[in-house]
Amino acid sequence: MFYELAASTWGQEEIDAISRVVASNRFTMGDNVKEMERRFAEYFGSRHAVMVNSGSSANLAAVAALFYRKDRPLQRGDEAIVPAISWSTTYHPLQQYGLKLRFVDVELDSLNMDVSRLEEALTPRTRMVVAVSILGNPAALDVMRAFCDRHGLYLLEDNCESMDAELNGRKAGTFGDLGTFSFFFSHHISTMEGGMVVTDDEELAHLLKAVRAHGWTRDLPPDSPIFERRSDDFFEAYRFIVPGYNLRPLEMSGAIGIEQLKKLPGFTEQRRRNLALFNRLFGGDDRFVIQRENGRSSSFCFPIVLNPARRPDRARVLGALKQADIGYRIITGGNFLRHDVIRHYDYDTVGPMTNADLAHDFGFFVGNHPFDLTEQIETLHRVLDRACR
Repeated sequence: MFYELAASTWGQEEIDAISRVVASNRFTMGDNVKEMERRFAEYFGSRHAVMVNSGSSANLAAVAALFYRKDRPLQRGDEAIVPAISWSTTYHPLQQYGLKLRFVDVELDSLNMDVSRLEEALTPRTRMVVAVSILGNPAALDVMRAFCDRHGLYLLEDNCESMDAELNGRKAGTFGDLGTFSFFFSHHISTMEGGMVVTDDEELAHLLKAVRAHGWTRDLPPDSPIFERRSDDFFEAYRFIVPGYNLRPLEMSGAIGIEQLKKLPGFTEQRRRNLALFNRLFGGDDRFVIQRENGRSSSFCFPIVLNPARRPDRARVLGALKQADIGYRIITGGNFLRHDVIRHYDYDTVGPMTNADLAHDFGFFVGNHPFDLTEQIETLHRVLDRACR
């Protein structure tokens, strides 16, 4: 395809890393995963990082950890404030653990939660806000952090689409009590499949490790705050303390992640150079609503909303993109409330979802990659210029 949605970022370093793991004959998580966790925590300035097998699993483990902590655990029937646009597995763990969701509309230009609605969304049952930074663009994380601190709420930060983005000099993904990341093929770094949860809270970190591997204690130190080790090693080897899963990453993914993380700063800088060109070409054109940068975007991709005031024909535009061999998708799944699965949820809405609907009906995105896309972006501009006349 002339302009792909996603492209490989691997080089010989990642292939060599896989070969070293194969030669070691250790395939489940081991030293490479531990080293990836250490380096990731250091890069993002977090005390703890726990690697799992996907960003979706990172969200699942993070929600589970908040239900099993000793003091002030989440409980079924509690409420969480969430944005109307995000990926499905931002929401599914919340539903699976029995939380009621309060959906808040997004800003059309940033595509992130409209934080002016937070106070309206608050009820006596509210226990958590879920912050999602859409497609590389930091949400109003500082505002949400202050709101949660003021009202004694947890802040869960789904940063799966915005690795290496920054707000006020701080990495997105580190404002929350827990922050999640994805290493899927199309994301900022790729480990085949993989994800990470970061936290500064030791109890949550240990709960994450237990939830990751069957709910057992084997991966925890003897002085862990979440259990007291007994003297009988025979039973300690298979001691289960919380309901868990098997979310363990492969050792190959850890080894690949170490190499990819070294390249992340360069990846981000190239993505931002591509973003600068995109903004020069599309900015100020009232036919297109492009993402207003909040802080420092890591530019996952280029979302575009066709200006609804001009009554655009999105089908015609997408047809032109297809004819030009340019890949596209709906913006992060669009308004989640309009998917069939919502019938399984306990939820309500805080006012109308006007902007989420506009992004759903008139929006799409095209890819951004950590290599020069000048030819592709210029072609995209020519194609859309013609299609939107």
